[in-house]
Amino acid sequence: MAVFNNLSGNWLIATITVVNAASMSWFGYDQGVFSGVLISSDFKYWFPETNKANISGITSSCFSLGAFCGAIFAFTLGDKLGRKKTISLGLICNAVGAILQIVSWHLPQMIIGRIINGFGMGLTSSTCPVFQAECSRPNVRGKLVVVQSLCNTAAFCLANWMNYGLYFTGGALQWRFPLGFQLIFPVIVSIALLFVPESPRWLLLQDRHEEALEVIARLEGKGVSIHDERVTAEFLSIRTAIHQERKERVPTKDVLLFRDKTQNFRRLLLSAGTQFMQQFSGVNALGYYLPTLLQQSVGFDQQMARLMTGVNGTIYLFAAFCCLFIIDRFGRRKMMLYGSSTMGSCYLIASMCLRAGQTGQADKKQMGNVTTAMFFMYYFFYGTSFAKVPWVYNSEINSLGWRTRGAAAATATNWLGGFIVTQFTKVGVDNLMWRFYLMFAIICWAYLPVVWALYPETSRRTLEDMDEIFMSNPSPFVFNNRDLTQRRRPQAFIDAEARRIDEGATSEVGQGVLEHKDLENVKAAHVEASQRV
Repeated sequence: MAVFNNLSGNWLIATITVVNAASMSWFGYDQGVFSGVLISSDFKYWFPETNKANISGITSSCFSLGAFCGAIFAFTLGDKLGRKKTISLGLICNAVGAILQIVSWHLPQMIIGRIINGFGMGLTSSTCPVFQAECSRPNVRGKLVVVQSLCNTAAFCLANWMNYGLYFTGGALQWRFPLGFQLIFPVIVSIALLFVPESPRWLLLQDRHEEALEVIARLEGKGVSIHDERVTAEFLSIRTAIHQERKERVPTKDVLLFRDKTQNFRRLLLSAGTQFMQQFSGVNALGYYLPTLLQQSVGFDQQMARLMTGVNGTIYLFAAFCCLFIIDRFGRRKMMLYGSSTMGSCYLIASMCLRAGQTGQADKKQMGNVTTAMFFMYYFFYGTSFAKVPWVYNSEINSLGWRTRGAAAATATNWLGGFIVTQFTKVGVDNLMWRFYLMFAIICWAYLPVVWALYPETSRRTLEDMDEIFMSNPSPFVFNNRDLTQRRRPQAFIDAEARRIDEGATSEVGQGVLEHKDLENVKAAHVEASQRV
């Protein structure tokens, strides 16, 4: 296995990114592919029950329900298994569930396959952003987590175009081939997973210090020694943060009552809140049902609905590329504020156009075209904001001891919200018509005051800075504190990190592990690293 330990520096970070990106690609592909499956004539022939709105809803949304259970599993056992083993387990469940769907001839088998597939997706989608964040430098952490989400969007786009292309084939190939194509993703992940180490922060959490040092050195660059000052500085900063967290640990009851110094439950609620906002922006209402909505609400035929869905996926992919370049430039807060205002506006215009067309106040076809344009614009604004920011935010905001649980709780919120929205979209459109979209406009605008008042900036902070944010600022409101809202890393956080390193290094000197001259070198390395952030 020694050959698998040769990667280091940027090549190692790139391979970790491949593991996470391919896993998240599978997630995106699954989200996009089923919208075309549902309207395939051969699928309806074998599963006529899905012509009923409620049955169609549960067939789509049971995937999200399985993923919710997978995220809860990651919440309870993720820290015991570690990042790599959790991803591996999710991979196995994904493959089993996908195969069951491909060979389905009866609806119960299809639903069971989607639930198992979803369970695996809950495990991987909870763990991948955390794994990436724990192995990345602060100045590129946001971009690398977005790369995963970008691949998610690319796979979503691919699924939409595949659905359009297979429209002209007919027969079982129209829906079984798209479901089978997803098995390419576990092959990529399985190979790449052999070349990557466990997260250094998880290794330190398990008191496997020597292994953690080796991984930190490998991540720093090729040929970097475990005795390098930069490696020592990062090691001491993380280890001291863990030591402080353990020293100040309180019972779970006190955590739930916000009595712990690092405010873990508040941080969990903030991370879960981003995923709640993502799902109740209505993205899965469009993601799973856009072809159906374009036929029912706008009046397109099946071919045009599939074509427009493919075009929409391409716009969404372009938006994801834009997000890659701006997420670390503008920070998390501004992007969420911008997203909530623009998405709400798109929904408002869409609902008013549908109302005008349905009541005869304007030409129905013309209003339908404007509505379609608003759906496209919604996906652009969503793709540059809430599509990516929540995954980055929940991988950053939680403390090390609660990072897996916080990310899992956030992902569970995402999947539960997805289940609710997907389950009731068809029923909502049937009964509320244009008012269904107005409801999402109001919800999106409601996010503005929440983000502005409660959400601190996490861009250009180290993961250990997050503890400092909540220890030094116990108030839930952040809008009046510039250190918590500016994108540039505050000097107070740099000074706090220097104290952690000094404390850890002094302890090492006292134990004879470091010499005094090494202590000065470690401090100098910290100053250099702070300038990079």
